[in-house]
Amino acid sequence: MHVMPFFSRNFNKPGPGVDKDEPRKKGAARFVELIARDLWELVKLNILFSLTALPSVAAFLAGFMGFMPDIMLIAAILLSFPIGGGLTACIYYITKLMRDDPSFVWYEYRRKFKENFRQAAPTGMICTAFVYAHIMIWSSLWVSLLSEQPISDITWYIVALVSLLMFFLITPYVFLHFAYIDLKSFQAVKNSVLMAFGYFPRSFMGALLGGIFWIAFALFMPLSLVVFPLIPLIAFTLSMLLNMMWVWPKFDNHFSIEETLIKRVDDELEAQEEPHSE
Repeated sequence: MHVMPFFSRNFNKPGPGVDKDEPRKKGAARFVELIARDLWELVKLNILFSLTALPSVAAFLAGFMGFMPDIMLIAAILLSFPIGGGLTACIYYITKLMRDDPSFVWYEYRRKFKENFRQAAPTGMICTAFVYAHIMIWSSLWVSLLSEQPISDITWYIVALVSLLMFFLITPYVFLHFAYIDLKSFQAVKNSVLMAFGYFPRSFMGALLGGIFWIAFALFMPLSLVVFPLIPLIAFTLSMLLNMMWVWPKFDNHFSIEETLIKRVDDELEAQEEPHSE
């Protein structure tokens, strides 16, 4: 199968790697190692996801700027049906990089998107609608602060802030379930809630670091618009990587995912060698 060079990795080319017997680095050292080795893969993955989300985002921005706002908002939510599959594919590919598993961006993204599209679509649409609602909520607060208008009821903003935290705590686990665990959506969400709070310290740090770019971007508007080009280039996947650095180890240990995958590969290799030994 021919894979477009832009979205593929050349594993015959000399470059940085990890010896199979070398223990993996941890913490910040591991993050720096992944960025140094896989930055270009993260950029390509980010572009793929940006293209997946583009129709929905374009419709939302048109409505947000005042062009038929009600119709455009509905269109944005309807057009977000591929975003769940894209998120699942992104998280899956990032965890493959974290497992030091050789892979091809375009092939893996397309394969995982097709596998999980139907299951992830409703959740992706709900998550997208949630994000759009929060953009409107916090932009209205920002306008009120800039114009020095009194804030009518701070309670709604507190509720919105708590719901945003819950969203960032739980959502990564949901899409990890879609990517790796064969469960119905309701059970995947239920498990994700339990894991988010069962591993709360790591879930919270993942939510904080994964959202730090977006928090800074919102707080420093409009000055932060100068870094807007980073969003279609690297912001999504970099945020996901920062989140997965905290969330993935617990999820992996909980389900013994990497151990199972390694054993499966070893069994396949042994099965291939048996005819030759005879």
